[in-house]
Amino acid sequence: MEELTKLGLTVTELRFALDTFYFLISGALVMWMAAGFAMLEAGLVRSKNTTEILTKNVCLYSIACIMYLILGYNIMYVDNAEGGILPSFGSLIGTQAEGADHALESDFFFQVVFVATAMSIVSGAVAERMKLWAFLAFAVVLTGVIYPIEGYWTWGGGFVAEAGFVDFAGSGIVHMAGAAAAISGVLLLGARKGKYGPNGQVNPIPGSNLPMATLGMFILWMGWFGFNGGSQLLVSDAENASAVAKIFVNTNSAAAFGAVAALIVCKVVWGKADLTMILNGALAGLVAITADPLSPSLAMAGVIGVVAGGLVVFSIIGFDRIKIDDPVGAISVHGVAGFLGLMLVPLSNADASFGSQLFGAAVIFGWVFAASTVVWLVLKVTMGIRVTEEEEYTGMDASDCGIDAYPEFVSIKGAS
Repeated sequence: MEELTKLGLTVTELRFALDTFYFLISGALVMWMAAGFAMLEAGLVRSKNTTEILTKNVCLYSIACIMYLILGYNIMYVDNAEGGILPSFGSLIGTQAEGADHALESDFFFQVVFVATAMSIVSGAVAERMKLWAFLAFAVVLTGVIYPIEGYWTWGGGFVAEAGFVDFAGSGIVHMAGAAAAISGVLLLGARKGKYGPNGQVNPIPGSNLPMATLGMFILWMGWFGFNGGSQLLVSDAENASAVAKIFVNTNSAAAFGAVAALIVCKVVWGKADLTMILNGALAGLVAITADPLSPSLAMAGVIGVVAGGLVVFSIIGFDRIKIDDPVGAISVHGVAGFLGLMLVPLSNADASFGSQLFGAAVIFGWVFAASTVVWLVLKVTMGIRVTEEEEYTGMDASDCGIDAYPEFVSIKGAS
């Protein structure tokens, strides 16, 4: 205390600075997940679509930041009624509340990178056949309106939160919401040419760069410590610091157990270690534990990872069998594992019930799916959402970007 007095600081001011700094660092880790999504998706699509995927990820992040600043944060958090349905559309960001634990700008920064994560999920699911400009137009609406409204209902203290719904860091609010928007777009878009045969056979379309996809997964794994750890909001006392430590360990364990579970399932089913399934197994574990990374014991976090990592393999296979084409497995990883995570919360958290969790999941999915369908349909009627068959054949890089990601490879192939 004496040293703080000499520095002209109070304990409250020091805690404010520490919690603000922790919020910002956590947000920076989540922002780094944008690179993870970009690398993962670029590695899992064909080389002729790589530049377009990277362009989408850069632009969707930028659009999310702009729309959430102009509109989204206001809808989600500013001057809203407790337990309400309609947001107030309050003023831009607002003013710092008295007694706040951290700077308001750090809260905005942490929230805005979550919005970009939700939109990134859509990018991979609609890859290789959606028009770039239609996708970016959808990003404006999702990040500016659709996501913030369900965010108000939940984290913003609206009627879903009042019903007892628990989603610590966004298994449903972020991940399942992104998957709901994605599956709506995929259903209207249709499958890639050649993906499914006339007699129900599924034709694999391998990705172009598995080292890049693996790097993307590890970047996401690292960023998730900010995603879940930062959601504790505070780190400036012993109780919260200990909670953050447990969240980190549970998050890491769920990912590790998810990867190993997917590995074992692949070995049992096909006799091979399918890398793409293992990557998605780790991500599924991360998504599932996100609903509540604090309440489960260390062993329970592993069990959550095992269930999610094993389930995601069968989910990806199942979607293929009903001809829902998802090039990167985003709907399974973020939608199925996200829902699973929500429904497992009551097993370790007495504040949650299966009824409230199911209600919250239904509201989030129903709203995002319905609103997204309306937006996709408007885009389909006005500007179209799918590229031509010729553009799909030659690749999105040529039609949308005019730049090849691997020009030397294209030149050698053309010369041969």
